[in-house]
Amino acid sequence: MAPGLIESDPSPAYQWHKGYSKSAFPDGIKTSGQHPPVYELLHPYSDFPKNINGPTVWKAEDFVNHPERWTHPFTAAEIEELSGATDRFLESGTPLTGISKHNFKLPNLANFLDGLRSDLIDGKGFILFKNFPVEEWGNHKCAVAYMGLGTYLGHFVSQNGRGHVLGHVKDLGDDSKQIDKVRIYRTNARQYFHADDSDIVGLLCIARALEGGESDIVSSHHVYNVLQAERPDVVKLLTEPIWYFDRKGEISNGQEEYIRTSVFYLETAENGRVYTKWDPYYIRSLSRFSTTGQIPPLSPAQEEASQVLEATCNRLSLHMVLQVGDIQFLSNEHVLHARTEYTDHAPPAPRRHLMRLWLATPEDEGGWKLPFKDSNEKKRGGIQVNDTRPVAPLDAE
Repeated sequence: MAPGLIESDPSPAYQWHKGYSKSAFPDGIKTSGQHPPVYELLHPYSDFPKNINGPTVWKAEDFVNHPERWTHPFTAAEIEELSGATDRFLESGTPLTGISKHNFKLPNLANFLDGLRSDLIDGKGFILFKNFPVEEWGNHKCAVAYMGLGTYLGHFVSQNGRGHVLGHVKDLGDDSKQIDKVRIYRTNARQYFHADDSDIVGLLCIARALEGGESDIVSSHHVYNVLQAERPDVVKLLTEPIWYFDRKGEISNGQEEYIRTSVFYLETAENGRVYTKWDPYYIRSLSRFSTTGQIPPLSPAQEEASQVLEATCNRLSLHMVLQVGDIQFLSNEHVLHARTEYTDHAPPAPRRHLMRLWLATPEDEGGWKLPFKDSNEKKRGGIQVNDTRPVAPLDAE
């Protein structure tokens, strides 16, 4: 099926892969970062399916009373294997940013993780590991073991302009109302349903909040089907490249402060699947550009569409509470996730703390064929500012 031609400005040349010192990156590869779609590869609404079928379409009721379908408690043997690989990595003196499958061997877990990777990319798109020994191991050993697990699922990409490949979801006191400057993961505010700028996201619970901070996930393909049945006008609007997403100043030299894109895409492959890119905070923080006429403000139809999308996600979502030692891995291709507002314990008790991974799965390693110039780059997506080196801090900063 030929892509539909959509009126657009041409995509600017993107030079993430040229002119940088490969020695600054442990594997010689830099995160490609955020950039616009290739507009000529976008399809009109008429090319989109009326209904999606397959394992990526699931309902909360399929799982809510069946934790065995989506949780995996680590066995004693698996913890022993992880512990041994972690100790050997620590003894090697290799920087944490240099961890890989080649220096973090998991001969027994590897087959399970390979199957999990396939399920995250092409199946239901989520899992919750349990019994990770956070309190016994402490943050440093946990970080190594967690990142070691991640190497079997994808390639680490930078999560912010400071090059963090190990991120930390923690309230640092930033003002959540300053949405044009503040990343919400650094606050205790509600995070509405969204997808991160990576193929897979991982969250390891180090410490829980006093109350709140609970997780909701939803199959974006189930949401799509419901919207097609109830509000096809909303789906049509979400397929159009009229949505501007803020970059909140995390840009390289010469890049624009925002990206014009759509919310629903089709893969570039034949019979391409529906890919979802969404974060309501990033479409609502652009008034500094719309008031000066640089971009149009959200139309009433767009405002309504964003509200309908959030309400539908809430209605169809699967709720879960992450305990200390739980690890959640999610697809960002076909699963949207949210977090409730939370309140931390009073000092000296630790604040709610999740370690976060963003992982890339390029085309030639089984990843989705996306309408972006970096679709087959090993470290596609993420956030990269100029040649900022990757770092893996052990706590929020």
